[in-house]
Amino acid sequence: MAMYFDPFRALDRVASNLLDSHQGPRLMPIDLHKDGDLYILNADLPGIDPGSVDVDIDGQLLTIRAERTPRSEDVKWLAHERPSGSFLRQLNLGDGIDTEHISATYDNGVLSVMIPVSEKAKPRKVAIQSADNSKPVEVTAS
Repeated sequence: MAMYFDPFRALDRVASNLLDSHQGPRLMPIDLHKDGDLYILNADLPGIDPGSVDVDIDGQLLTIRAERTPRSEDVKWLAHERPSGSFLRQLNLGDGIDTEHISATYDNGVLSVMIPVSEKAKPRKVAIQSADNSKPVEVTAS
């Protein structure tokens, strides 16, 4: 079997092994965008059992946790780049979010969290009253 050697990949793997205790939570990559009055967060969690995914809201803090169980340790690995263990991501939602109506789905290894904007934070029109209520505002055409 032909092997491709990439010194940067090897360096990255060594640094990862030195800095990772294999016990601390790992970060999950996310995308976050706004679609109308809804923020949509997509988190990559390939190979994660949906039953291990947990989404919590504590005040304005959104926490996503997941667990990828390791394969058998009796295997002689030729390449072992997919991390196992706990994954964690926390986001401060800030003001203007309707935390009561946040929902989530998990499909094909992607967790999607829908975060609606609260009604009081949405843009709105302000009615303008004339300073003198006895005189109607007149518009003249020329």
